[in-house]
Amino acid sequence: MLQGTEVPVTVKTITSGKFRRYSHLTMGRQLLMPRIVLANLRDMFKVGIGVIQSLWLVWQFRPDVFFAKGGFVCLPVGVAARLLGVPIVVHDSDTRPGLTNRVLGRWASAIATGSPLENYDYPHKISAFVGVPIAEEFHPIDEETQRGLKRKLGFDPSLPLIVATGGGLGAASINTSLLQAGPRLLADNVQLYHVTGRKHFDEVNALAARHDKNKVVPFVYEGMADVLGAADIVISRASATFIQELAGLRKAAVLVPARALGDQQKNAEVYRKADAAVILTDDQIAEANVLYDALSTLLAAKGRREALARRLHAFARPNAARDVAVIVLREGRR
Repeated sequence: MLQGTEVPVTVKTITSGKFRRYSHLTMGRQLLMPRIVLANLRDMFKVGIGVIQSLWLVWQFRPDVFFAKGGFVCLPVGVAARLLGVPIVVHDSDTRPGLTNRVLGRWASAIATGSPLENYDYPHKISAFVGVPIAEEFHPIDEETQRGLKRKLGFDPSLPLIVATGGGLGAASINTSLLQAGPRLLADNVQLYHVTGRKHFDEVNALAARHDKNKVVPFVYEGMADVLGAADIVISRASATFIQELAGLRKAAVLVPARALGDQQKNAEVYRKADAAVILTDDQIAEANVLYDALSTLLAAKGRREALARRLHAFARPNAARDVAVIVLREGRR
């Protein structure tokens, strides 16, 4: 049983595998790399085993509906659901559907998307833009509340605050670029809250400027909504869920999609087209002054920050979890 849930959740495991593809490598180069080819061949057999295991589980549980959130582990269960006539509902957080969701989407009776439908090839007749489910604390706050959150974090509420994060594992490119820009930002009376990721913390902390306006932490275990709520600008990767949290908070964002992750690249492009965030690449922020100049420009233009935040907030869907649940229940009752 899964612990910490309000209703009992039974957990079962199956064998599965993934098809490795890397957006920064051509298909030809990948086919010439034995490590990738052998791993893909091995995982094809794992998927086959997983389908057999899933057929037994689906037959045993006899579910009314199968809900797939994406990811390679969903594929064997989805195939089993299709073979046994169980309705399939897909939710796709990213703007670039993964291989599993592209396969299951052909069999789905309903599809929920994290971005507007024009960004997908899914049939619009069975699709709905619902957003990405996020915690309810990710909502807009007023300036007085923001100042209070700055105090809570130990910052001066009257000075601008930049929060930078690369996710749980961190992002070396963001860390390195902020280390370079940090001393100049601090000299400009800008405060920094730098979430490095656990594996990068020791290195970054050793190199970071020693200053009471510069806080370096490995990871935020709880209260991330408060940390982001305190920020005037947030620097981050371009994962779908994190962007939705920023949209919910109505924050000005600088997004740096991971070079090797096509889903993040596509996510970022949606917000670039809508002028809802500043988009920089890993290569760009590796150049001297690029990140500093982008941040300084935003800090000097409150109207621009507010316009970016307003347009990003237009993508927020605070009722996403409820809307997904409604779709799942509807399809399960048919």
